[in-house]
Amino acid sequence: MYKFFFDLVFKRMDPEQAHHLAFRWIRLAVRVPVLRTFAAAVLAPRFKELRTEALGLRMHGPFGLAAGFDKNAVAVDGMSMLGFDHVEIGTVTAQPQPGNPKKRLFRLVADRALINRMGFNNDGSAAVAERLAARREIFRTVVGVNIGKTKVVPEEEAVGDYVTSTERLAAHADYLVVNVSSPNTPGLRNLQATESLRPLLTAVREAADRTVTDRRVPLLVKIAPDLADEDVDAVADLALELGLDGIIATNTTIAREGLGLTSPAELVKETGGLSGRPVKERSLAVLRRLYARVGDRITLVGVGGIENAEDAWQRILAGATLVQGYSAFIYEGPFYARAIHKGLAARLAASPYATLAEAVGAETRKAAS
Repeated sequence: MYKFFFDLVFKRMDPEQAHHLAFRWIRLAVRVPVLRTFAAAVLAPRFKELRTEALGLRMHGPFGLAAGFDKNAVAVDGMSMLGFDHVEIGTVTAQPQPGNPKKRLFRLVADRALINRMGFNNDGSAAVAERLAARREIFRTVVGVNIGKTKVVPEEEAVGDYVTSTERLAAHADYLVVNVSSPNTPGLRNLQATESLRPLLTAVREAADRTVTDRRVPLLVKIAPDLADEDVDAVADLALELGLDGIIATNTTIAREGLGLTSPAELVKETGGLSGRPVKERSLAVLRRLYARVGDRITLVGVGGIENAEDAWQRILAGATLVQGYSAFIYEGPFYARAIHKGLAARLAASPYATLAEAVGAETRKAAS
């Protein structure tokens, strides 16, 4: 049904316009009590065996919405209604910014992928903090807050920019993510180098601790799939050194060659971050490398090309305690999370593992033994 609707309506629309239309419907639906109750019953079935504890938080399951879909925290309950076990909002910057000029979002339908060069378009951390503070929870869900650098802020002033957002948002976040891996903000990926990343993460950690004194706000860093293997190792070692709570692997890629892309050349050549099926293999490889390095000492979040339950299961076996999706949601529609939950429950039942936690990293450990 959704595929028919996608081909008939969304596929014919500008991708960003289609996003805003779908977003509007989700926000409207969650405001109607009877409709949201029915939708959640159908789209968000709960499986006791999938209950997950990660980052000191309890979740209905391991599958969440990746950052980028709800940039301004306006549809947290709507996305929970659709079955996502956690919702990561953002990326939020200290200053509001419109993002890059349109057209800036492209569908590669043949490759089940997206290219975006949105440029962190968002309302700014002050406005988002106010919105989160005023939120009256309809569905219980974990809310992550993903923060990035304001475009006009020079790279040498990035730490202060992130600290400003942290001070405003930490109190409203179940966990915080430092995004240094989007390809659409000039100079941002330079911050992944450990000599830049260490002072940044240290400053954000200190800002979160002094802002929120009644609990520890978990802190994660999100990295790019384009990092060389030795740089992945360096980030893993730094995360352990600084006592980070987790790493999200991975963001979008700037690569195009060697990915087997079959979409029209004029689409493939668009600049920006490529997400979806083409990034699946590299994201999984980065995750395996991270888990081999850090084991269960920190939480790993697998994202990138998760189209179905088998993809999510493979991330868990590779070392991910949590998994996230976004691009496939555009193609799969409102039953996306439901299908992944049902499939994960079935795979766990058919596996030799008694619990989902026992499955985390099992294949990576087996390969290393």
